[in-house]
Amino acid sequence: MPEKKKNLSNSHGLALQPLANCHLAVITSEWNQDVTYSMRDACIDELKKYGCKDDEIIAISVPGAFELPSAAKMMLANKKLDAVICIGCVIKGETKHDEYISNAVATGIMNLSIVSGKPVVFGVLTPNDMQQAIDRSGGKYGNKGIEAAHTAIKMIHLAKEIKHGDKKQIGF
Repeated sequence: MPEKKKNLSNSHGLALQPLANCHLAVITSEWNQDVTYSMRDACIDELKKYGCKDDEIIAISVPGAFELPSAAKMMLANKKLDAVICIGCVIKGETKHDEYISNAVATGIMNLSIVSGKPVVFGVLTPNDMQQAIDRSGGKYGNKGIEAAHTAIKMIHLAKEIKHGDKKQIGF
């Protein structure tokens, strides 16, 4: 049986084209900020690595993961953006609170992306404990903030290709 790929942050082999004149928002939950700020910083560094300039990235914080979808909606309504990246960390606790929050956030982000027609990236960790969160925010499994940046880059290029590209290349 093949081994699962656990560190997807390594961009070797990814065909990521540089970004030019793109505007993004990176919205980060303050809850579990040792984890989320590490993801945010890695995400922004990766966006810059692929051509985003400081003035093309708006970085804001919200109190918790639950507020990510509403902040993303506000940003999309008030700023000209090509994508929004939502970064958070909901750690499992002794109750089902984490399940309610995680499901609400995932559903809100997905629905906003569909309704807005803009990529809204789910960069929210849902680990069982703090060690798993650390392992995925710069530890042994990479940094999911980098993966969120890669997702945004790919989706921005896809949107531009669909809008401006050769229609024969898209679909069947």
